[in-house]
Amino acid sequence: MPRRRRFIPLLVAAHAACGDDTSTTADIPVQIADSAGVRIVTYQGTPPVKTAFHLAAVPRYRHGADPGGYTFQEVSIGRLLPDGAAVVFDPWINELVVLDRDGANYRVLAGEGEGPGEVGSVDGLFLLSRDSILVADHNLHRLTLFVGGSAVRTTALRLAQGLSVHGVGSSGELLVANHWGPSGHDVDWLPGHMIRLDMETRTLDTVASYDFIPRIPQGLEWNPIAAVGEVTVAAGHYVYTRSDRPEVTWRLPGGTVTQIVRWQADPTLLAEDLLAPIEAERRLLLRQHNSQISDAQLAEVTREQMGVFRAVIGRPMPLFGSPFADSEGAIWLPSYKTGGENISTSPYTVIGPDGEWLGTVETPPRFRILDVAGGLVLGVELDEMDVENVVVYELIEG
Repeated sequence: MPRRRRFIPLLVAAHAACGDDTSTTADIPVQIADSAGVRIVTYQGTPPVKTAFHLAAVPRYRHGADPGGYTFQEVSIGRLLPDGAAVVFDPWINELVVLDRDGANYRVLAGEGEGPGEVGSVDGLFLLSRDSILVADHNLHRLTLFVGGSAVRTTALRLAQGLSVHGVGSSGELLVANHWGPSGHDVDWLPGHMIRLDMETRTLDTVASYDFIPRIPQGLEWNPIAAVGEVTVAAGHYVYTRSDRPEVTWRLPGGTVTQIVRWQADPTLLAEDLLAPIEAERRLLLRQHNSQISDAQLAEVTREQMGVFRAVIGRPMPLFGSPFADSEGAIWLPSYKTGGENISTSPYTVIGPDGEWLGTVETPPRFRILDVAGGLVLGVELDEMDVENVVVYELIEG
């Protein structure tokens, strides 16, 4: 991310343990407290919407539509490399694809298979150095390290069901947490766990638990607008959010809380006028996954799916979507949009690693971000033919 001006100045001062200070600006009062080593940043209201950065009008490159390029079926995850190149995973073809720095050419880094340097289903991509990429593969229960475009080491990694590697800690340990769990439970919130994995000793150490999946409201088979607890990794730290709470919590790899940011926010209630784009997205996804479906069948399946949404009209929707971290440790909170991840999640709210509320970032329609690093934004954009293109934009301050 490029250097940024401070949109809501924070009071930066030395605090005694358990001390606190309040700074009132023209925007919003901000209170910073240091309690037993935990930095607590509290915004006394809802921070105003301000544009922190914007994407360049024209992308640096686009790949996926031109003849001779790679034809993506779907892109689930991706990472920017230091020179502006990108590596992305297509789960339908089961291939890791590297695009060069101008997006003109591609090469398959790993194809589908069980042999060395092949992949089954990738659920994690982590950049360890300029030319070292660690690939977590939950189907093959292993990690593969690619250096300079070649597989140099494979390590068996069999985690309990529902767990996955979310990132790499500040000392090289793997930071593991839940990514899936059963929705049919009778507690208010099914707990998830943050687990530190020492790769030298292969020791798993549960360092913290958190609210993960809420109970389904009575009378519903599932809740299409349920909040969820999620873990991401930023600058070697665990970062936790619960999407019905305006709060972000940072933890060291050992589980110690180091910072909490809080603000005030009122949830949006699901209303009938919000269902039209959801229904359009349902139709698009059904057609993408079953090109032979008839118009009558499409209408019937869509009607059944939309019945679940109409059953929760009037209920509060989550405050934001699935967070992610950029290369500088800032946390990006997408706007919550129900109906599928392929629709736009703009604007994104950005909170700095020190708790500073940096503002918002707008993205083009039908674009979702995969990664932000080195002043660039890697994402997937649906073109006019509903084909996924991998696109890289420059990120410009202001």
